[in-house]
Amino acid sequence: MSRSSHAKIVEADVVIVGGGPAGITAAIAAGRQGVRTILVERYGFVGGMSTAAMVYPWMTFHTDSGEQVIKGIAQEIVDRLQERGGSPGHLRDTVGFVHTLTPYHPEVYQVVATDMLREAGVKLLLHSFVDGVEMTDNTICAVRITNKSGRTELRAKVFVDTSGDADVAHLSGAETVQGRDGDRQSQPMTMKFRMRGVDLAKVKDYMQQHPEDFYEKTPVDQLSDIPLTGVSGFYSHWKKANVPVNRDQVLFFTGPAEDEVLINCTRVQGLDATNAEDLTRAEQEGRKQVLMIAEFLQRDVPGFEKASISAVAPQIGIRESRRIVGHYALAKEDVIAGRKFDDVIARSGYPIDIHDPSGKGVVAAFIAGDGAYDIPYRCLISCNVRNLLAAGRCISTTHEALATTRLTPSCMATGQAAGTAAALSVLLEAEPLLVPVDRLQEELRKEKAAI
Repeated sequence: MSRSSHAKIVEADVVIVGGGPAGITAAIAAGRQGVRTILVERYGFVGGMSTAAMVYPWMTFHTDSGEQVIKGIAQEIVDRLQERGGSPGHLRDTVGFVHTLTPYHPEVYQVVATDMLREAGVKLLLHSFVDGVEMTDNTICAVRITNKSGRTELRAKVFVDTSGDADVAHLSGAETVQGRDGDRQSQPMTMKFRMRGVDLAKVKDYMQQHPEDFYEKTPVDQLSDIPLTGVSGFYSHWKKANVPVNRDQVLFFTGPAEDEVLINCTRVQGLDATNAEDLTRAEQEGRKQVLMIAEFLQRDVPGFEKASISAVAPQIGIRESRRIVGHYALAKEDVIAGRKFDDVIARSGYPIDIHDPSGKGVVAAFIAGDGAYDIPYRCLISCNVRNLLAAGRCISTTHEALATTRLTPSCMATGQAAGTAAALSVLLEAEPLLVPVDRLQEELRKEKAAI
């Protein structure tokens, strides 16, 4: 794409596009290596799906046995949130799907993240949308952003795509794939919302009286001793109400306030999150479903009689869209076997969790061995654009494996790895594929990554 003669030019070493959990940790990691780092975000705040789409809580930093396998900058963020009263830390998951989950206050998270970015020397550009990429010989020379100041070209040596939708990869001509093999259908989108005024003691009492109405792994026998953090069930209420949403259960998580819950029940299927018209339809359908589900909860579910909607996400939550084709694609078989890789740059203990692209249910597959699998460095490197890395939701995986790598703590971990690798690429004057893996792993361990 030709350069606009009216564009301002800004030079950097590393440019990271997308200020969500992966982009935040990538930028902090790169900045701490001493390279000139710019982080670009289209909204007026950072946090990505954790703030713009109200994805909550963070799941999970641990294996099913309780071993913490995601640390580093991600854990630093949790520590800083706890210091500010923005998180209670890691708590038991009372849904029972994973060992722990991590509630957090999104407004505090935004402040903590921007503080850490500033401390790392990162230049943050908000309200800026990437709409073009300049290429030379399979190498990105610059990304073009448009904002209130006009057009700016950000020129750098290495670029990291943490956009969630592989936008930079797509614009650069990097190879990408989307959805599942065959029909390209992706996991459904979900419009998250919060309700206040929920009587959680009444909810817990009903769960203890009717354990058969909840997810089979719910630790009902422990509910008297641990705080209620999540609920999956009320199967009979959902079935009887016949809410016109293609789902089979009620799912919500408690907090941040004592009478507050985050509802994860809407389901918008069959639409492409990278298509503007589809995304417009998804936003509208999601908000209609919010009102239907809130009415159902108030009318039929114990504990919600006096509850009301307190917030709806600014944008619909996206589980899956485009992802890069890297030098390796993490597969379902790697995850469920708990496979280890020599070029490991992150680990995860979250199971495969596929929300059916067209049906009602969720397909889960759990991790064998020690309960964790490795994510190799090769999954972060574009196979055909020489100076492009990816992190977060758009790394190189199969449709099935994405159903675990897309979770926020995993995105934070791959973000730290991508940012560190980008900085080393600059410092060593070597393209990302040629960065020595042992040196990358050494730097990640210095920053307390659990690899």
